[in-house]
Amino acid sequence: MSDSYRQPGVVLTDRRFTVPLDHADPAGETIELYAREVVASDKAGQDLPWLVYLQGGPGFGAHRFVGRQAWLDRALKEFRVLLLDQRGTGSSTPANRQTLPLRGGPAEQAAYLTRFRADSIVRDCELVRREVTGGAPWTVLGQSFGGFCTLTYLSLAPEGLAAALITGGLPSLDAHADDVYRAAYPRMERKTAAHYARYPQDVARARRIAEHLLAHEVTLPNGYRLGVEAFQSLGILLGGSEGSHRLHFLLEEAFVPTPAGPALSDAFQEEVQGLLSYASHPLYALVHESIYGQDERPTAWSAERVRAEFPQFDAAKALAGDGPLPLTGETVHPWTFDRDPALRPLRETAELLAARTDWTPLYDPARLAANEVPVAAAVYHDDLYVDTAHSLRTARAVRGLRTWVTDEFEHDGVRAGGPRVLDRLLALTRDEV
Repeated sequence: MSDSYRQPGVVLTDRRFTVPLDHADPAGETIELYAREVVASDKAGQDLPWLVYLQGGPGFGAHRFVGRQAWLDRALKEFRVLLLDQRGTGSSTPANRQTLPLRGGPAEQAAYLTRFRADSIVRDCELVRREVTGGAPWTVLGQSFGGFCTLTYLSLAPEGLAAALITGGLPSLDAHADDVYRAAYPRMERKTAAHYARYPQDVARARRIAEHLLAHEVTLPNGYRLGVEAFQSLGILLGGSEGSHRLHFLLEEAFVPTPAGPALSDAFQEEVQGLLSYASHPLYALVHESIYGQDERPTAWSAERVRAEFPQFDAAKALAGDGPLPLTGETVHPWTFDRDPALRPLRETAELLAARTDWTPLYDPARLAANEVPVAAAVYHDDLYVDTAHSLRTARAVRGLRTWVTDEFEHDGVRAGGPRVLDRLLALTRDEV
């Protein structure tokens, strides 16, 4: 039974769907998906085309909008929108340290999580689409990892799509995780340098915090053990439109005087634990590198191994000199599972996923080369999270795909740019630009 209710300017309906855990075994075990239907109040009774939104991540539920925020305002002018919590996220059957032990031990948990990649998400969408649209194709809007899923959608079930819109989410079709991170670390270095150029005072502040962490054991209020590598990973903020400013404000209030000497302030620790904890999105840490697995090669903690090829990211070496502390982001490491209490029980499960050698392809280059679905993609210049060169190479490999390359926004442009970004992509799919 669906529940409907109102917010300013919209009617919302909670929708739930039952799908197979393994789409190769449709009569087997099932899981539940949750999605929120959104329609403009003045169009609630109209027969409108559908747009399904695929959130970034992996591991995040669909954004919880209030009213007609961001891009949703533009979409509601012509679409009925479905905000889907992808399997394992949000209000869909959860996968976390509390629920995964129901599967059994680490081996059973790892086997279960192999069903939480883009191919399964796309097949979920197809079952949901047939139920909500009566079989009519719909438009998909894929943000970041949602864009990865959209490329898989175009590979597996293009007949389900009227159009495809991608924001900051054109992946390489054939890069191994090692290739992804070899391209990522230089971007992290550039983003860090740009931040310090904007806020030169943060060079000394970041060094002071790192020196403190090398000399002291710091456990955050939630039990997260904050080491210098974890502090460096706050560079993930630099991929967002306001991220550099948020990082600056965080660093400027790091220390307070105490009877025992300077210490990291409660306010600093509180904000840092919210930024670093995976309690709300553990799938991000568990399956992040597997989104790049497409053959018999294990991902094998790629971000950690590749980081060793860039010695400038070694904090102790950086602090031995007088230069700035490099920051990182968009990487998951073995120590992530040791430090975060939300992940510690899942460390062995993560190790098994990192060692897997039976990943299947997520994209069909031949089918993409023959694509007939209108596709438009926003590619953000020097995107921290998705390599621009990889994105543009993929764009050339998808027949008819039109790109909008811009440095006006960072990776979160679909939220920061709101209606304007969506309007531009829709226009590109309709040959209006």
